[in-house]
Amino acid sequence: MRREDFIFCIGFEGSTAIIDGRMMRRHGTRSTRQLAEAGLFKQAVCSAVFNSSPAELDEVLALYNTRTKAPIATVEELKRTFGVTGVPEGVKKVTVV
Repeated sequence: MRREDFIFCIGFEGSTAIIDGRMMRRHGTRSTRQLAEAGLFKQAVCSAVFNSSPAELDEVLALYNTRTKAPIATVEELKRTFGVTGVPEGVKKVTVV
């Protein structure tokens, strides 16, 4: 999967990833920090996970905690909150909707 595909993936149908094309066209070129600053925290977490960057995950966590009334303590909890565990393997096709 490409970075943009992973960031804007909204689900799977078998081995096919379903991508939100509108969001990808609108925000696909943004960095992890830019995504978080725009309030796109799930996408920012996905970007940091795709980049394998603990520093980016820490930055997203800090930005998230500045905007919420219920702060999250750890990066692992942040990933769990947004349902991001890692880049899926076995994706054979990408469908943009």
